[in-house]
Amino acid sequence: MAAWRQAMELAMSEEEVAALVVIARSRTEAARRVERARTLLAYRQDPSFFAVAQRIGVHHQTVQRCVERALTYGPIVALDDLPRPGREPTITDEAKAWVVNLACRKAKDLGYPHELWTTRLLARHVREHAPAQGHVCLGQLAQGTLCNILNEQEIKPHKVRYYLERRDPDFKTKMAEVLCVYREVKLIKETAAAADREPSDAVAIISYDEKPGIQALATTAPDLPPEPGAHTTFARDHEYKRHGTVSLLAGIDLLTGQVHALVRDRHRSCEFIEFLKLIDAAYPAHTAIKLILDNHSAHISKETKAWLAQQPAGRFEFTFTPTHGCRVGEDVTILTPHRAGCADFQLPVPHGRASLTPV
Repeated sequence: MAAWRQAMELAMSEEEVAALVVIARSRTEAARRVERARTLLAYRQDPSFFAVAQRIGVHHQTVQRCVERALTYGPIVALDDLPRPGREPTITDEAKAWVVNLACRKAKDLGYPHELWTTRLLARHVREHAPAQGHVCLGQLAQGTLCNILNEQEIKPHKVRYYLERRDPDFKTKMAEVLCVYREVKLIKETAAAADREPSDAVAIISYDEKPGIQALATTAPDLPPEPGAHTTFARDHEYKRHGTVSLLAGIDLLTGQVHALVRDRHRSCEFIEFLKLIDAAYPAHTAIKLILDNHSAHISKETKAWLAQQPAGRFEFTFTPTHGCRVGEDVTILTPHRAGCADFQLPVPHGRASLTPV
């Protein structure tokens, strides 16, 4: 008579249990990994091969082998098959390193008219030049094998991912200045909240930016309102009339949340000065207006400086964001929905233009 199988104590840490739970609930993991994760979790609750097998729907020996692997190699490693002997690889590590080094160079540097490699071109180049470099094993390299070699090193020479080089030597200093302004906003709000009153009008801090190239579109037929039993939403005719493009100049008061905006055909110095006049008229004469803005030429032009020189001392103060650091401005929260084409701005549009849509 066969002896009774003794239950094996399977100890797992909280991190391992959490990882198994995620895998067991996954809809993208391999089926065998999900099944083994469920098996180990079920065995942790009820350490019985037969009970777990009946619950999962597998043979009890399958459960036993899974538990034994978990005891030997760990629960996470036990989810995968153990490496099998197979045949010896024919492509050496030195040959793979040569292929990866080749993939990290541009194709045009090797005399090809292509800017980047394609896997087919790179595989052909390897087949033609590998024997001369002492890698005879690559003489019959297939395109799929090349992809496997590159995937092992996570190299994708056929793709381009853009990065932004830091070109502003004063990046940290300017960033600190912007953050100090935001810190000032926080302190003013906290002080006003502690006193249970509105923020003082001694200072107004505005984050400003422009959005050029917005399509000005007009409808060709009136919108239809919702009707019970007919259609539940407003209906708009799909045809529209173009009125060129316009620029949106907008700033948000970080203390009150008020939005100041202009829509003009262009965004030159004269339009920026017009925006400054708009906010100048919106605040009392004793209010110091601080603007956080980028390094657009209209912000530092002769015309803008001449107009600012005519204003009372301390009326306007500019804090410029670092080069390529304009997204530190809160004005992005105004313009981002419009950049995504998610909403129309309810702003006065010149020449009777109906709505604004990004190009």
